[in-house]
Amino acid sequence: PLSNANQLTDVNNFLNWMKMVADTEIPFTKQMRIATREIHNVSDAMVNAKLGIGCSDNRVWAEGLMIYYEVFSFMEGAMDRLSHTLIGDLDIPGMRRKEAFEKDLAFYLGPDWQKDYSPRESVCNYLQHVKNLEKNNPYLLMAHIYHFYMGLLSGGQIMRRQRALMQKLKFSRKETGLQGLAVTEVTNVAKIKSGMAEAMNRIAGELDEETRQGLIEESKMVFILSNSMVQSIEGAGAVVAIKLVKWAMYGMLGVLLAIYVKKWALG
Repeated sequence: PLSNANQLTDVNNFLNWMKMVADTEIPFTKQMRIATREIHNVSDAMVNAKLGIGCSDNRVWAEGLMIYYEVFSFMEGAMDRLSHTLIGDLDIPGMRRKEAFEKDLAFYLGPDWQKDYSPRESVCNYLQHVKNLEKNNPYLLMAHIYHFYMGLLSGGQIMRRQRALMQKLKFSRKETGLQGLAVTEVTNVAKIKSGMAEAMNRIAGELDEETRQGLIEESKMVFILSNSMVQSIEGAGAVVAIKLVKWAMYGMLGVLLAIYVKKWALG
């Protein structure tokens, strides 16, 4: 009957209205976090497995820096080009990292590291994706800006402490300062993160529903593309292999020593 159809339509409209009310009450940054929770966990595990090794190995650390240098370099260029739009509101003082990446890469790879350098395939794919966004739907770049900078400001600080500890163990006590960690040397991390979150929520309030949903979906793509780049880090596998060989050798030596001691004790 028509009346039943009308009632069903009314119920659906009411449910949609309730969802919109609920969404508006939840900060947009939290909506993004909820939507990306699963892929974010995968990304965290991958970064810990790959770049975590970089805390004790300069090759892996430098390789990770080289990958993300391209990401942050593009983001900061885009923020300059789009500073007249709402995207400019995300450019919080003190957050930019491009120069710090360049300083660290020069430390690890030498001052001429860019001379024969070209981005790897996974990085080129990422850059092509964000360039298309800037051309066709620039506001979706805010998902990349927000997640990458928040990730560096949060996870980067943890890795900084771990790598700083490894440096202290490796170098003599006469060594002063932490070298090659400029990218994680950020003043007022909490203030910058808070400023970014407030800006993102304020911007979301000025966007239409389609763009907000687009940002949430693009947030998932941020982690998918980031995972692809992290997977391309080759040095991590080599370091693990070397360590496994060392452990195996130590184990064999331990067994041989135990056999020798036993024979010697028995005469």
